[in-house]
Amino acid sequence: MEIRESSNRASNVRLQLSFNGPSEELLKSLSDQSARNILTKAEFWEKDLRTWIEFVRGEKSLFCHDVVRNTLIFSMGLQFTDDQTIAALNAKWRQKNEKTDVLSFPVLDENIVIPQDQFVELGDVIVSIPTADSQASEQDHSLSNELRWLVSHGLLHLLGWDHPTPKKLQEMLCCQQQLLTINGNLQSK
Repeated sequence: MEIRESSNRASNVRLQLSFNGPSEELLKSLSDQSARNILTKAEFWEKDLRTWIEFVRGEKSLFCHDVVRNTLIFSMGLQFTDDQTIAALNAKWRQKNEKTDVLSFPVLDENIVIPQDQFVELGDVIVSIPTADSQASEQDHSLSNELRWLVSHGLLHLLGWDHPTPKKLQEMLCCQQQLLTINGNLQSK
């Protein structure tokens, strides 16, 4: 586990990221070299996550809790794992005895008032690499793209988004599309 704190000088958003990359065994099973590279680099994910948080904070048309809009310092966890681990977590916390692609464990309390110099804990995002790899193949895009898609989805859940209806799901997917195009490297989903 690696804990890193970084900030984006242009936005002043700071992010403390608790990063758990995949096991060596899981990394060796991947044929996608670019995905192997980003799966071991917390700074890659910090950059995307900071950019995405800043975008949601600044885009007035998007749902965002006031505590997120009014705070500059965030903390969250990101873990990449295998199907067995994510299935066990899914069974324990969601009572669904099956693997899934991404789990989010939000802890944000939208009613809390926090001074700007205090951390806001967002929660944790956990992604299954084998499931992401399978979905990337099915969608005919790179594993790197699928991982970014899933992490952006998990982040939106941490920020208070949900998709109980088809309309809400479509709104969330559109926002994910926007997030992934910020850096100009989204492949079609």
